[in-house]
Formats: sequence, structure tokens, C-alpha cells
Amino acid sequence: MDGHSRSAKLLVRSATVVSALTMLVFGMWMRIDPPSFAEFAQFPNHTHFLHDAGVFQIGIGLMMLSALVWRDVLSIALGGFIVTNTLHAINHATDLELGGSPDTWWQLGLVSLLALAGLVAHRRQLKAVRARETARNV
Repeated sequence: MDGHSRSAKLLVRSATVVSALTMLVFGMWMRIDPPSFAEFAQFPNHTHFLHDAGVFQIGIGLMMLSALVWRDVLSIALGGFIVTNTLHAINHATDLELGGSPDTWWQLGLVSLLALAGLVAHRRQLKAVRARETARNV
């Protein structure tokens, strides 16, 4: 790998990590301390909205970091969805006193379980394909 390729790779990885960490920090701030974030951002303090916005940012940050480890787009998308949607379900369960349907949390949770089953099946398929390719090349 030449110097230009190494520099480009470092730039891409650095940009990904810094961007992901930015999403994670602000997302966790919104989730953990919505009043403080609302004051900082000069937004109205709507706790549930900020909780949801926070978990969506957390999900984006985690997907970006997982893209540095996994090369399979479907695994990254399903993994990010599972984390984000599960945290979203937790928001609805913990924010019940703020309004919304009392059924939303478990409905979101069921969708997360379905996505998890899909991710497990997909990863098993990838493993089987790799095993067949390895056996052919031996």
C-alpha cells in the first residue's frame, strides 16, 4: 500500500470514528439529561422527543463504528436497527407517564426480536457460504 492509500485510509477511518463518537456523545447526552441538552441546543425541553432523538443518534454512531469492523452492509443495518429500535422501545416503556400508547414499547420490542432473528440467520448464511468457498479452495 502506498503512502497516498495509507493516508486516505487513515482519513476515512478518522472521519468515521470522530463522526461516530460525536453522534454517540450527543445522543447519550439527549438520552441521559434531556433538560441540559435542550438548554444547550436552545430547544424546548420535550423529554420523550429528546430521548428518541438521542437513541437514533446512538444508533447512527454505532452503525458507523460497526462499519469499521463488519464489511457486510445487511449485518450493519440489522445490527444498528436492533440497537436503535430496542432503545426506542425502552424509551416508550420508561416514558409511559409522558403519554403515548402503553402498547408501543412491546410492539417495538417484538420487531427488534424479529430483526435479531433475521440477523442471526443472515450471519449463519454468510458463515456457511464462507465454509463452502474455503472447502472449494482446498
